[in-house]
Amino acid sequence: MRDGVLMRRATYAAVLVAVALIGLKGGAFILTGSLAMLATLFDSMLDMAASVLNLFAVRAALTPADREHRFGHGKAEAMAGLGQAAIIVLSAVYIVFEAIERLLTPSPVTESAVGVIVTVIAIALTLGLVAFQTKVVRETNSLAIAADSIHYKGDLLMNLAVIAALVLSVFPGFSWADPVFGLLIAAFIVLSAVAIVREAVRQLMDHEMPEEDRERIRAIVLADKDVVNMHDLRTRMAGNQGFIQFHLELDGGMTLDQAHVIADRVELAVQKAFPGSEVISHQDPVGAEHITAFERT
Repeated sequence: MRDGVLMRRATYAAVLVAVALIGLKGGAFILTGSLAMLATLFDSMLDMAASVLNLFAVRAALTPADREHRFGHGKAEAMAGLGQAAIIVLSAVYIVFEAIERLLTPSPVTESAVGVIVTVIAIALTLGLVAFQTKVVRETNSLAIAADSIHYKGDLLMNLAVIAALVLSVFPGFSWADPVFGLLIAAFIVLSAVAIVREAVRQLMDHEMPEEDRERIRAIVLADKDVVNMHDLRTRMAGNQGFIQFHLELDGGMTLDQAHVIADRVELAVQKAFPGSEVISHQDPVGAEHITAFERT
């Protein structure tokens, strides 16, 4: 419940900050004519679109499982991540074309001081948002919020680049600074998109959880005094929810009731270590287990 509240607040905060940044940067671009300022304005507009998309994706991901979606809606976050990546790449392409045109036909930057002041305000707003998003990601492991946070972390670097471009453009012979910084911003945007796509694809393809998490699961299961061994450990993530399955090897002489009590105890221990995860175990008598081709743990 707390995770859901934090995730929703993070999405609302991102949209509000994006709206404020668009207003500030739009006014600054009109006054300065700076390509770097236009690049960061365009990026903020796309950030808002991505954050709105994120808002609906998080709401969908937090919707409880139903008859048609018995594993829940967690993959909505990964799908939103792919949508965000596409939007980010489009913004980078636009910036590249604008930068090339400015390099071929330079245009002066005016009212640099106004641009610098607006950019400093934008940095302050973005820092506050990123700090909150980082806290939410640390507590919820939300891919959607993490992807959104990448946008705004990139904005921090872009805003610093804008300040450098505005300052350098004041001096004769530095008309190239504005479009060059625009190209650097575009490159950073593309790298951010690649990171988002990589993690989204991992979730959509049901990639296993990190090996350190799998080792932790093994240690918890085998720590139970009645568990002889385990095998067929399978894990995946859907948004911030984990799905963990494994087979327990138990003494074949115990009753079904006894085996069930042990399985419940082990599952509860794993759930405590991985809050919000769905844990399912199957009980096999020692020596009669079926082991898949994937592994024996």
